[in-house]
Amino acid sequence: MLEIFFKNKGQVATTGEISSLDQLGYDDVLWIDLWSPTGEEKRAIESYLNTTIQSRAQAEEIESSSRYSENETTIFANTNFLIPGPDSYSMEAVSFMLCEGIIVTIRNVPLRSFTDIQRKLMANYRLMPTGYHILIGILENRIDLDADMIELMSKEVAQYSKTVSLGGTVGEEFLLDITQLQENTMLVRENIVDKQRMISSIMRSDKFPRDILAKLNILMRDVNSLINHTNFSFERLEYLQNTVIGLINLEQNKLMRIFTYVSLLFMPPTLIASIYGMNVDLPIFGGIFDFLVLVLVMLVSVFLASFLFKKKKRKI
Repeated sequence: MLEIFFKNKGQVATTGEISSLDQLGYDDVLWIDLWSPTGEEKRAIESYLNTTIQSRAQAEEIESSSRYSENETTIFANTNFLIPGPDSYSMEAVSFMLCEGIIVTIRNVPLRSFTDIQRKLMANYRLMPTGYHILIGILENRIDLDADMIELMSKEVAQYSKTVSLGGTVGEEFLLDITQLQENTMLVRENIVDKQRMISSIMRSDKFPRDILAKLNILMRDVNSLINHTNFSFERLEYLQNTVIGLINLEQNKLMRIFTYVSLLFMPPTLIASIYGMNVDLPIFGGIFDFLVLVLVMLVSVFLASFLFKKKKRKI
């Protein structure tokens, strides 16, 4: 599927027909959005712009030279867009290609940033008169959405911290939730760093119009601020995780102390019962009171052991 945005009598019109490119010049077309494109659509765009579209494998490369590159006529930029899910986040590779002032985007999922910028472009394309401006607009929108996600994650961290501070129930499930939030925080940070690298490459390029330099500087400051914020959130989660593990260990130690105390109390009676369970003559006269005497000796040994442990604990 593709959608072509082009200028038409002072407005922006759209079409999904490949054949319409035959009637459109480079000065008319602003944006070609390829959404899960077919081979025919890719070949048509390559023929129209006289260039080559990167494959999905190339878009997912992590090397710096693969994330952003230029030649005499074309700029290639690849980045990841974070897709929030009910429990975890996922990364979606998005490719940008700038040629003759036209931006070509290749993606495989619906993205809110694209929808928002397309709506703004249709309302007033003079705010984004070239593909370069459209690219910066997409990045601005995407970074705003990332900032919203980071803010929501910060609220979640604060809620978990409050639960621990108020003595709420913490256990394995609570610890797993914190671990998942840590994973999401790392993904968000990775996504923001990827944007930082892309913006840095754009700022070093001499192909972009100078009037967008101020926006790029603002974007870079925003990105640096978001990176610092994610670092703080991750450190806070790590501290919270250590606190929860410490509380769980304390609870386990309390249980172990109880079990140890009970075991030690019953060691003397067990020893006595073992001795008088031996099949030999023992130093108690045979009679009907033998069992009562043994029970009494066992109880005395339990109370004596308990007294000695408490006395020692007071000294410590």
